[in-house]
Amino acid sequence: MLFKQPVLIFITENHGSYVAYVQLCKSHSLSKYILLLGKEEKSAKPNFTARVDGKFISLVSLGSDGCVYETLVPIYSSDTENNQRLVRALMLKTVVSGSARNGSALTILDQDHIAVLGPPLPASKECLSIWNIKFQTLQTSKELPQGTSGQLWYHGEILFMRHGKSLTVIPYKCEASSLASALGKLKHTQESGSHSVPHFVNWETCSEYELGSYSAKQTRTLRKKTETNLHPEVPGVKELLSIIKKDSEKHIEVELRKFLAKSTPDFHTIIGDIVSGLLGRCKVEPSFYPRNCLMQLIQTHVLSYSLCPDLMEIALEHTDVQMLQLCLQQFPDIPESTTCACLKLFLSIGDDCLRDSNVSMESVFDYGDTTQDEKKEMEEQTEIVQNGFGPEDGGCSKDSQQLNKKPGDTAQEPISFPVTLCPVAPKRAALLNAVLHSAYSEPFLLPHLKDIPAKHITLFLQYLYFLYLKCTGSATMTLPGVSPPTVSQIMDWICLLLDANFTVVLMIPEAKRLLLNLYNFVKSQISIYSELNKIEVSFRELQRLNQEKSSRGLYSIEVLELF
Repeated sequence: MLFKQPVLIFITENHGSYVAYVQLCKSHSLSKYILLLGKEEKSAKPNFTARVDGKFISLVSLGSDGCVYETLVPIYSSDTENNQRLVRALMLKTVVSGSARNGSALTILDQDHIAVLGPPLPASKECLSIWNIKFQTLQTSKELPQGTSGQLWYHGEILFMRHGKSLTVIPYKCEASSLASALGKLKHTQESGSHSVPHFVNWETCSEYELGSYSAKQTRTLRKKTETNLHPEVPGVKELLSIIKKDSEKHIEVELRKFLAKSTPDFHTIIGDIVSGLLGRCKVEPSFYPRNCLMQLIQTHVLSYSLCPDLMEIALEHTDVQMLQLCLQQFPDIPESTTCACLKLFLSIGDDCLRDSNVSMESVFDYGDTTQDEKKEMEEQTEIVQNGFGPEDGGCSKDSQQLNKKPGDTAQEPISFPVTLCPVAPKRAALLNAVLHSAYSEPFLLPHLKDIPAKHITLFLQYLYFLYLKCTGSATMTLPGVSPPTVSQIMDWICLLLDANFTVVLMIPEAKRLLLNLYNFVKSQISIYSELNKIEVSFRELQRLNQEKSSRGLYSIEVLELF
């Protein structure tokens, strides 16, 4: 895009001669440029990428010699009659092996960084490298042992590439290009008789090598100056992963706390690797369960289910309801099968286990005995009308009236919806609220809801009915709390449970009264909305009449009767 105008760039090749075309879509202007490449490009086709830089297009190519070249292509051609010739300039030297014919690619990340795909040496495996073109430095690299197809894309600070038979997605955000960020990441060529220098040089810890014009003595001085502000004892990613494989849980927790205090550019990927290392050891050693470490990593808010799919599975095995609640609150991509597995656990776990668990209670309001006075007041009333439903309404069935009669009473009692006590404990309610907030797709969720035992389905329906009564008893139709369930969430889950288990619930004697209450309550709500629609239509008519009066300038008195 150039000033919100689409620009199309395409390149043709004919017997080693390359031509670049620039098409301005709105003005239908087409410019043609001949690219003067090296003679070696006739045997291997270069890989191109481009970006708009002012009035020029920076056309970057990866040559067959492993070097990166740049060609500046004018957007607006001064000579449209003749084919203009453009010469390329060297940008980076030997970033990939010159013998690599396939699997090499590159893409521009920003004005100072590019990503290159290919083996750095003739005998090495393919890897993804991030280069700083301003300071000619290697920022980071990642080895790809399964090979690639030579396709690389970058969009929205995410790199996409083919790795083996799968599509690999790597989040990467470029740092601000500065000399400070480039220090310690210089790519050095090894000379005969010199010491072996790694690709990544840590300027804070290195003191035995001569790097550029710095001697070992100067490097020691630099290290002394920076040691006051830096913490060289903080482990790196590789050191932390090796600690995870063999050390105790307490030591891992201490080292992880140090590591999390240090910011890193590719934070999402590193956290995913650390979680994978912890979960891998959990599978090998059943007694190893670093709960505190996993809780720290979840609270970084960078994890998702797809990044660590085994995390919730292991938490279910250890009945860790606190971790499951945290995952349900933060992970946006939990499969419906896992959500139902959490629901089964929350409904079946004993009260003793819940009493000892540390569960977040933000979504739960006070479930105390404040409803006793309301219940007493309802019993004293001779006629109860709630949400538009009263005993004179002919909507209630004979069976439901019989169920609401007390033994020995000869007179028929009115049907009411008393506000009962919560059927579950507050901690269980907080866990169930986490399930209500989770995302789902109805076709995938319904089959898994059929596997829940009938008594647990009845308990969950009773809790949902209790929440719905609390909502409808409020003028705002909302529940108190920080993040309580909404009316739509409550009603959706009631419908889901009844759709999946209606026949089973119908056969349970304990659930018959609940079903009748739900049926009568829905009928009363339909009656309310019907009356509200009539009032809405009447008010619209009033508004229309008022508009006509103002336009005519007449005065009149009218009476509207609402039926």
